[in-house]
Amino acid sequence: MTQRVDSAHRARLDARSGALTGPTANLAPGHVQANLAILPRALAADFLHFCQRNPKPCPLLAMSEPGSPALPALGHDIDIRTDIPRYRVWRNGELVSEPTDVRDVWRDDLVSFLIGCSFSFEEAMLQDGLPVRHIEQGCNVPMYRTNIPTNPAGPFNGPLVVSMRPLKAADAIRAVQVTSRFPAVHGAPVHLGDPALIGIADIDRPDYGDAVRIRDGELPVFWACGVTPQSVVAAVKPEFCITHAPGHMLVTDLLNSRMAVL
Repeated sequence: MTQRVDSAHRARLDARSGALTGPTANLAPGHVQANLAILPRALAADFLHFCQRNPKPCPLLAMSEPGSPALPALGHDIDIRTDIPRYRVWRNGELVSEPTDVRDVWRDDLVSFLIGCSFSFEEAMLQDGLPVRHIEQGCNVPMYRTNIPTNPAGPFNGPLVVSMRPLKAADAIRAVQVTSRFPAVHGAPVHLGDPALIGIADIDRPDYGDAVRIRDGELPVFWACGVTPQSVVAAVKPEFCITHAPGHMLVTDLLNSRMAVL
């Protein structure tokens, strides 16, 4: 096992032990991080179809067997019930708790879906000299519900969620070029500029995460976000669901470099 994989495994073990409970941006550099949605088996086929119909916000990295907490495609010794720093438990579309461990609510019919995360392309942005404001400020990335509809599948439908990073115009153009190489982790932005055009009333009040400073001469740049399933859960109201808390990801053994396309 290489030192890089060790760092990803250590992040998971720290989450498992409760030593890591905060956001995972810039943690275990080089490694793919993943958003989470866990649903009953009866809804799994429809949710898989939803991901297939919405590859920008929901680029699927892996899907578990029913009842299994393991995800061998994403790394060794993964226990999806413990290895994310903070979870959200939903009942009938209502958020009921944000635990650091979901073993006590685990069921044998649950299927885990792991979805690509924009934290992966942030590494490429930083390597290219592009600023990532929430990393600079040491906070969570700002995320917003929009008026952009997702493509429905079965009962699943709802608004697209986006993450935002402010950039100067020239940097925004470069960010489009850089992130377009990473379709497995959301790819290029979906909107640049006026937030009101996509239904965001107040850029300083994100629906998830933390507000960041937008400096003079900067544009807000918006990417499709893997928190989108949480807006869908709130709209569809399945009887039971588990997600990650926004910004609190599964750190996998996969490498960001393997996500890039030429």
